[in-house]
Amino acid sequence: MHITTDFQEKDIVYGGDKHLDAAMRELKGLFPLANGIGVLSECPVGLIGDDIEAVSRNVSKDLEIPVVPVRCEGFRGVSQSLGHHIANDTIRDYVLGKGGKLDESTPYDVNLVGDYNIGGDGWSSRKILEEMGLRVIAQWTGDASVNEMKIASKAKLNLIHCYRSMNYICRHMEEEYGIPWHEFNFFGPTKIYESIRKIAELFDEKIQENAEKVIEKYKPMMDAVIEEYRPRLEGKTVLLFVGGLRPRHTVGAYEDLGMEVVGTGYEFGHNDDYKRTYPVMPEGAIVMDDATSYELEEFTYRLRPDMIGSGIKEKYNYHKMGVPFRQMHSWDYSGPYHGFDGFPVFARDMDMTVNSPTWDLIRRKR
Repeated sequence: MHITTDFQEKDIVYGGDKHLDAAMRELKGLFPLANGIGVLSECPVGLIGDDIEAVSRNVSKDLEIPVVPVRCEGFRGVSQSLGHHIANDTIRDYVLGKGGKLDESTPYDVNLVGDYNIGGDGWSSRKILEEMGLRVIAQWTGDASVNEMKIASKAKLNLIHCYRSMNYICRHMEEEYGIPWHEFNFFGPTKIYESIRKIAELFDEKIQENAEKVIEKYKPMMDAVIEEYRPRLEGKTVLLFVGGLRPRHTVGAYEDLGMEVVGTGYEFGHNDDYKRTYPVMPEGAIVMDDATSYELEEFTYRLRPDMIGSGIKEKYNYHKMGVPFRQMHSWDYSGPYHGFDGFPVFARDMDMTVNSPTWDLIRRKR
């Protein structure tokens, strides 16, 4: 649940510490079963310098629950990426390894990291891992609990989906607790099969046998989806400009449908993101970094893609241009797109977007 403290002009002048303290105590009374509180400071708080850490310490001590201050106004950093790092470090300092309850450990305990459960993605990913015989003890951070984040330090392996946002905590857990980590991709059957097998290789023969059974079980369904939608999407081109994992992870899913990604890029990518992106892109594709609206329009005019996949702020520009557009931050309020449950939804949505007759009613510029 997200609750605002109704920060007013007088709080900017005199400080809002007392109101924050009172708000958290009131919240605990309203929600007595709450296992923790997060304090997320926004831009005005950062400007006036309220000591949210001191307030959180005092309230945490009195209420006997973790109160986690996250000083992350505007997501911080030139391109917001520093905000991810701050959030990871905050979990490390206030939550990870701080108690928690795990009745027993098994050799198959894993953490599902960097999956925010957009449209139910986390559940579809977790389903595959559990069918393989693995036990997901923590799901970060979509659908996570405070207890899960506490006991994540007891896992045998971290499986990370969104590398950009949560590689920091994985690296820390490797250094501090000796937990290895592995990046995987559950977009589209080709990458799903590949990821399942690579994950299984990290465990014993039992898990490897289960992995092949999972693939055998779902392959007919995936083949049927491709058979239905590929004839309608074969040869269509896509230009992507999103963030996180999507600019590279979704490439294989488009290719499974016969589509070609002619350009991709990140809003807050780092060098290591691009090193992971180049190998999955077709020859001659364009790769962009933090493109402006003007640059995106120019790329669109020159590449003439059949579909754009980007974020909410680009959506209406492309609607005005008459270019088929899919909002790929939150799946345009659809989903899931991950896993075997998600690929049929992904294929349907791409077909619905590209082949909608409404685009013929809008005149393209240039």
